[in-house]
Amino acid sequence: MNHFIGEAQDPTLLADYQPWFGQPSHIDVGYSSLDRVKIEQQIDHAKQLGIAAFVVNWYGARHDFEDKAYTLMQQAAAEKDFKVALMYDEDESNPAESTDAVIVDLQYAYDRYIGPHAMISRNSYLRYEGKPMIFIFPKGGHTDWNRVRQTVNSWGDPPLLIFKDINQKYADAFDGFYAWVNPGKAGWSANGSDWGEDYLENFYQTMIAKYPNKIAVGGAWPGFNDSRASWSQNRHMSARCGRTLDDTLRLFRRYYNQQRLLPFLMIETWNDYEEGTAIEGGAGACK
Repeated sequence: MNHFIGEAQDPTLLADYQPWFGQPSHIDVGYSSLDRVKIEQQIDHAKQLGIAAFVVNWYGARHDFEDKAYTLMQQAAAEKDFKVALMYDEDESNPAESTDAVIVDLQYAYDRYIGPHAMISRNSYLRYEGKPMIFIFPKGGHTDWNRVRQTVNSWGDPPLLIFKDINQKYADAFDGFYAWVNPGKAGWSANGSDWGEDYLENFYQTMIAKYPNKIAVGGAWPGFNDSRASWSQNRHMSARCGRTLDDTLRLFRRYYNQQRLLPFLMIETWNDYEEGTAIEGGAGACK
């Protein structure tokens, strides 16, 4: 597999990374996310494909396995001239206290991974225009993001908060938005033919028209199939013999060029085998 994109005006390529394999609650994919040698191999492989950073799913200190895996990833990245960032999964365990829980989690991330007194080398943490990026994956929808924004702005090295999809309610609290695997307004089709074209077009059009001063992170995916996941909803998006990945990787060019640059494009995902979006082992299957 060659570089996915490679023109001078193309965005920095990211890939979402799942750090939970090796736990009994997830399927066996042949390796543990706590294997430092495997992490180094994954970084080398990603760099060969032109990927500049892994955006790693993370739940705060309450998920010890994933937190340890992220620690290893940031350490390895620092040694391999690679970048990493957190994709924070919103704590929805207690809706009434979700805002406080989110603030506690993000403060832990800042103290351990991001800030000037980080316990782990922060040289590999992904930044944009000098500021660290934290991606937010919303869950329960009970968090007051304006209060979160106020809190993180008080840090000595305040982060850029990048939210999934476009959140109009809390638009002022976020520095940007990222596209995520979505078949489009028609929804999940039985034959998997809806690969997300209209969703991505709407995302790029809206970012340009309504949020031109916010960071747009485009999305690309090889398909989707959650049949192997314990939480399966029987959702399917056909890989179309590799065309789904090719089309989603290139659709941004309809809206961005040398005059209007897209700063980032994220592949979703590097290794989510449970939802059938992994590109780690290739993405050309005709299914």
